[in-house]
Amino acid sequence: MHSKYKDQGCGFASINAGYNALFKPGKLSVGLVVAIENYATNPVPTMLDHVERVQLAEELGFSAIWLRDVPFYVHSFGDAGQTFDPFVYLGLLSGQTTKITLGVASIILPLRHPAHIAKAAASVDQISGGRLILGVASGDRPEEYPAMNVSYQERGKLFRESYEYIRRAAEPYPQFQSSLGSISGDLDILPKPRETSLPLLITGSSQQSLGWLGDNGDGWITYPRSHAIQEQFIRQLRNNSTINKPIMEPLYIDISDTPDALPHPIHLGYRLGINQLCKYLKSREEIGVNHVALNLRFNQADIKETLKAISEVILPHFSVKE
Repeated sequence: MHSKYKDQGCGFASINAGYNALFKPGKLSVGLVVAIENYATNPVPTMLDHVERVQLAEELGFSAIWLRDVPFYVHSFGDAGQTFDPFVYLGLLSGQTTKITLGVASIILPLRHPAHIAKAAASVDQISGGRLILGVASGDRPEEYPAMNVSYQERGKLFRESYEYIRRAAEPYPQFQSSLGSISGDLDILPKPRETSLPLLITGSSQQSLGWLGDNGDGWITYPRSHAIQEQFIRQLRNNSTINKPIMEPLYIDISDTPDALPHPIHLGYRLGINQLCKYLKSREEIGVNHVALNLRFNQADIKETLKAISEVILPHFSVKE
């Protein structure tokens, strides 16, 4: 089945090695969300053998691994992510892998100063050989904001200002003013990204208009929706953008023992047979999704065996190599 986006004749921008390898118009690649383990009954993963599992993912041919930014563990939210600070962890993984794309989905911009984000992200981009993709978001856990003395109601404005600060920080001796700080060209932020800029993917709407989303970012991260609604949302995003940009979707999965077991909804995903997962991914490719990041938190089968099964059954159908 061929994607309706394959013949647009309009490729994605060339930004860095990770972005360029991951995203191809009309094609879908497959990655994983860290922690690569089952922690369905506990909101905090063990992180046992975590480096070895990332290395196994790279060896098996997964295109990317994705970390999350969870500044505070909010009990009612029920998920501590990989627990490690994403930039510290990315520094480790940069030295323990060689080719897999390293992503964050997503850094909560209002809860970090953009100068720190720009410096940390450019550092990872440099030491990884240009493999970083930085998802950015306005945040969805109100409890975190008082802990940082930040207004939850103003997170949309803070997101825009932080986004612009990070963009400008990639310039040599930038000059700009904002409520987050002013730089007058007499100092610089080092290092710079490996190429001219960092690839920034905007998560959801991040409290912004469709017009702003279309004009900004190097792609979008969108939550899983029904086929028709997702197709409509992707069309809206692309219709509001003057250039072609990739779409990423995270997906929780629980692979059934029965290969053809039909999808049964779980939190932001499905319990389903591996053949049905392949069918689902092909349907997403058809409507213009360019990458799906699989989250195995609720997967009941052995994780390593699941990874191997996905690499054998799923990945051959979704190669993004030229």
